[in-house]
Amino acid sequence: MIEVVLNVLLVLTSTLLVVLILLHRGKGGGLSSMFGGAASASLSGSSVVEKNLNRLTIFTALIWTVCIVGLGILVKVG
Repeated sequence: MIEVVLNVLLVLTSTLLVVLILLHRGKGGGLSSMFGGAASASLSGSSVVEKNLNRLTIFTALIWTVCIVGLGILVKVG
């Protein structure tokens, strides 16, 4: 039962991580610049939205890591 929950959580967090990482603004602007155009480019950077996006990405990555470690332990024990 725990293995099924961890697998489902792993799939959800993996998908969410892909989306969150693509939304980040990199050197080329990333996908986040596509949704707001030039106006959001001047507003983003170190804004509250960018900081919240960073925090959400880190939190999701931590949950993903816990799922990976938990599944590894379950596979090794079982």
